[in-house]
Amino acid sequence: MTQEFKPFVPEKTNLPEFTLKAIILGVLMAVVLGAANAYLGLKAGMTISAAFPAAVISIAVFRLPFLRGSILEQNIARTTASVGEALVAGAIFTIPAFVMVNVGGERLWTTFHYWEVSIILLIGGVIGILFVILLRRTLVVDADLPFPEGLACYEIVKSGQEGSSGAKYVFGALGLGVLIEMLKNWGGFPIIKEGMEWFIAFPRSIIHHYNSSKQALADIHYEGGMEIHSPLSSPALLGVGYVIGPKYACINFAGGVLAWLVLIPLAIFVNPGGMEQLAVEGVRLGHADVTYTVWKNLIQPVAVGAMLVGSLYTLWGLRSSLKNALGGIFSKRGSQSQPQGRLEKDLNLKWIFISAIVLVIPMAFLYYYFCDNVVGAIVASVVMLITAFLFAAVGGWLVGLVGNSNQPVSGLTLSTLIIAALVMVLFGVKGIPGIAAVLGVAAVVCCVACMSGDMIQDLKVGQLIGGTPWKMELGEIIGTVLVAFVLVFPIIILHNGNIAAGGMGIGGTELPAPQAGLMAQLATGIVSGEMPWGLVVIGMCFSFGLILVKAPAPMLIAVGMYLPFETTFAIFVGGAFKWIADVIAKRRGIAEDGQEGKGILIASGFIAGEAITGVLLAGLVLLGIPSLAQYFFGTAELGIQENYGGWLSILVFAVVAYALIWIPLKKKKA
Repeated sequence: MTQEFKPFVPEKTNLPEFTLKAIILGVLMAVVLGAANAYLGLKAGMTISAAFPAAVISIAVFRLPFLRGSILEQNIARTTASVGEALVAGAIFTIPAFVMVNVGGERLWTTFHYWEVSIILLIGGVIGILFVILLRRTLVVDADLPFPEGLACYEIVKSGQEGSSGAKYVFGALGLGVLIEMLKNWGGFPIIKEGMEWFIAFPRSIIHHYNSSKQALADIHYEGGMEIHSPLSSPALLGVGYVIGPKYACINFAGGVLAWLVLIPLAIFVNPGGMEQLAVEGVRLGHADVTYTVWKNLIQPVAVGAMLVGSLYTLWGLRSSLKNALGGIFSKRGSQSQPQGRLEKDLNLKWIFISAIVLVIPMAFLYYYFCDNVVGAIVASVVMLITAFLFAAVGGWLVGLVGNSNQPVSGLTLSTLIIAALVMVLFGVKGIPGIAAVLGVAAVVCCVACMSGDMIQDLKVGQLIGGTPWKMELGEIIGTVLVAFVLVFPIIILHNGNIAAGGMGIGGTELPAPQAGLMAQLATGIVSGEMPWGLVVIGMCFSFGLILVKAPAPMLIAVGMYLPFETTFAIFVGGAFKWIADVIAKRRGIAEDGQEGKGILIASGFIAGEAITGVLLAGLVLLGIPSLAQYFFGTAELGIQENYGGWLSILVFAVVAYALIWIPLKKKKA
């Protein structure tokens, strides 16, 4: 940040900040929002950032006559609350894999183990916080990152204060975002289709193959095609694209284009017998299913390999800032080496570093419990520590670029899983014990990545507001320690409740837990020698090629390959809206800061509205209400969606485009 930066609350202030009521409210919200996100993640494979709901709830609660609180208390409550969503994300992406592993009829777990899961959440969450404290100045202050969701959350908080002139833009867009999400979310009144897809078949081709001597080999018939997805009609994703701008939106979308319009069609085309190979009981799969399995099982491993190299390259690019951040930890001055101003004071960095190392010891005992091998436990602990720090830095950097909701946590975790599994096999730890240790490493690192992304965004919001870093850090540690022993209960309840209702529990059709299923599949495949290493190596070489040609942000391109096409497409459209708005503003001679400021306020409202509604609808499911349409009309599927849902989604883009482009360009009336 430049020297001209001024926070919303000045450095010299006597406002109450780290209070008991702020911590209690934060912990309560962490449990509730974490439980709601547990279902959403197990059902749909994604979570919604809790920062926005927590910010709005904090504003409302601290306006009550008997609970009046300052903006800094709101900041502490929001920061503490967000650990629930972060921890539960780390849990649902990995922990269910323990009950999904099945090797020749031998199960790893038949039910969830409370203490093992709680220890993983506790240690992973706290280590993630400690690493981010070490990296705070590097990523929050020194790095020039847009922090789209962090900026959006700050605008929500700022506009929630009395006398803020931008409140009408934020809360107007928030209300519109709530309405649109209600009309397209499966838990509301779904009449809008969130996305559509079409398959464009290639003409049937005959290729005459021959060798280097021009000797005829064979004539092979090829066919295939390209599946095109429309961008998701998601105001939140469009808002993210608007905030990060056209440059980063295009880079991210480039990865989606490479994966979905180049690599997937190529993989289908060069394997003309693939449709028959994938047939189920003689029935060929549809084009959508073939495209999905190619992306999930062939292209995503390539993207994981690309992210491995891209993450190392990203960390290398941050080397000077990281060196400055860590250089003074063990200097003679110790904590006196850091700035003493309220806005720059962290917890003691020397003790933070020592605490992170000490926390590895109980984790090593847990790994020994998993694999019953001393060498394996030590190796797993070392791999966990190194990859945890690596992906805490990379994960925080990515959150600064694309926001916490779009952080590719599963990709980072898969990279960790691959590294851990390879090392464990190298040291001869195989079978069920080896799989348990590998999943244990991946689970801790996943919690670290989730917590680091969440906290780096919280610290950015706190910096903009004028919060005290060390108080925010302490609040997150307290929240993590308390909720780590609570958040396993929603997972156990969902699993056992589904079994009692006649389902298969987590991993079945009702709660598929897609990321955890992939973790279980890959861990089993690597340890048993069935991992497609060739695809991972191809991805690493691809990323290396991007680095050689000086492609901007190779990691972000790899992330685009890993994400669904419709997601990156929506972010790209949001970036296009920002480009159009900038061009029109320049031609009209409208001040860029005023136009851009209004646009960011509106985008912030869209992001917050969709996030809040997603959490609330997921929470209703926990109360036994599968959808509002089912509750009020007796059916979850409304006919209007099938007949007119696609046209209504176009209307969503039109409304969002008008809000993000034309409203910020309007001049104030005299």
